Amino acid sequence: MIRILGVRVDEINMEDALAAVEKFIAAFHAGQKRLSQIVTINPEGIWLARGDSGLAQIIEEAALVTPDGNGVLWAAQQQGVTIPERVTGIDLTYRLAELAAQKGWSLYLLGAKEGIAKAAAAKLTEQYPGLIIKGVENGYFRDREQQVVEQIAAAAPDILLAALGMPFQEKWLFEHRDQLGCGVAIGVGGSFDVISGQVRRAPAFLRKLRLEWLWRLLSDPKRWRRYLVIPRFMRAVKKES
Repeated sequence: MIRILGVRVDEINMEDALAAVEKFIAAFHAGQKRLSQIVTINPEGIWLARGDSGLAQIIEEAALVTPDGNGVLWAAQQQGVTIPERVTGIDLTYRLAELAAQKGWSLYLLGAKEGIAKAAAAKLTEQYPGLIIKGVENGYFRDREQQVVEQIAAAAPDILLAALGMPFQEKWLFEHRDQLGCGVAIGVGGSFDVISGQVRRAPAFLRKLRLEWLWRLLSDPKRWRRYLVIPRFMRAVKKES
């Protein structure tokens, strides 16, 4: 574990993350009642946590904090630490769906606009035959929040994927951690939009060149304000280093 601008990040790769999830689910099946929350953290999330003590505390108490973003890998390098790869929300979703199909684990998809979670579930079950998805729900449930919590608890999935956007998804999962009745909960941001086909992900060669952020910006120029965080983040990391 290292700290970037005071925020915890675990020094792990994808295989480490999958092994940790397997342990969390084994504990759930053995009767552990407390949910294991996983946070996928990118530079924007670190910047948010730097000014939000509640979010910082959630990250501190999480069962796992994965390095989601090339900026996180770069920041670790400034401390002389090499984190081998990103463990992003969407990549973790795909790998967990694959593993769940093999091991008989169940998923619940929560978030995004009406119909998106359902479409994402259909794509995942098509790609990974045998995958058990115990339920789907869109992200617009503020007027029936307790009902949704009870639906998830009744389904008792091994893994809850929440695509509600950071930091709301992390805070919501943490607030309801004792009521959700699932083994593992992960905030996965906009992953359902990509999995369902609503949004195109950057081509693999751009991801390899660490230019996925540029693809996102060009695909949705309205996001430009969000990227102003990056130079501030880099300056703060350089100063800290």
